[in-house]
Amino acid sequence: MEQFKTFVLLSSLSVLLVFIGGYLGGTGGMLIALIMAGGMNFYAYYFSDSMILKHYNAQEVDPREAPMLYRVVERLVERANLPMPKVYIIHDHIPNAFATGRNPEHAAVAITTGLLELLSEEEIEGVMAHELSHVAHRDILIATIAATIAGAVAFVANILQFGAMFGRNNRNGNPIIMIAMAILLPIAASVIQMTISRSREFMADEGAARLSGHPEWLQSALIKLSNYNHRGEVQGATPENAHMFIISPFDGKNFSFSNLFRTHPTTEERLNRLESLKNEVAVPQERNKLYDRHYV
Repeated sequence: MEQFKTFVLLSSLSVLLVFIGGYLGGTGGMLIALIMAGGMNFYAYYFSDSMILKHYNAQEVDPREAPMLYRVVERLVERANLPMPKVYIIHDHIPNAFATGRNPEHAAVAITTGLLELLSEEEIEGVMAHELSHVAHRDILIATIAATIAGAVAFVANILQFGAMFGRNNRNGNPIIMIAMAILLPIAASVIQMTISRSREFMADEGAARLSGHPEWLQSALIKLSNYNHRGEVQGATPENAHMFIISPFDGKNFSFSNLFRTHPTTEERLNRLESLKNEVAVPQERNKLYDRHYV
């Protein structure tokens, strides 16, 4: 169901972009919009992972530097039949984590020192199972596509706004409609993008529960992370990359973000879904088969 919802939402974003392009320039405008979206996605596909790791000053570590973390990740990738990702640590006291990379063969997981200090090994396994589920589902690629198309919609909407303000109207020649579109369409694109993000978070939570076999590990981690999140945010966190983290860096500032623009479901919703999975997760010897069948 979540996969189908993602497909519908991504298609809606693409239609939105093509619609704006068509409004501005007919068939030629549609083609330009598609080419622009394709170019942005190409760049994001190949370079977004290195950019985000550099943005957070993430440092790659080996088994000698982070033995417990490496042990947890190696255990999980073996169960999930995934390639071993690169492992990074971010020196920040706020606990959080994310995965990045265009596919499982080029994946990386990053975790803050604050998370390593706050959580037990079992809770860290729950968090890493969540991030590796993102890798298995190719969520990083999907989120990147959604973000770049939404960004393209906003860019083209700005063209509409300036066109209306300076009298450079398109063939329909209605500046009021152009201004309305310039305001509403980026909002619609952002709502769709955030809905995709929330849908993939639910999938990653379920994947983590099935991969680890212990939904309560992730539940415990989410409770601690949610409580700590009110004390501050990861240094350098921005709304544009908030969707990458296991818990939004801005959840402690709900006054500034409506539910429509949340990148993550509420912690309560996530805990309830994980609770419902406790009677469904496979016994250890069957866990790999179940995970492969549903999520890889």
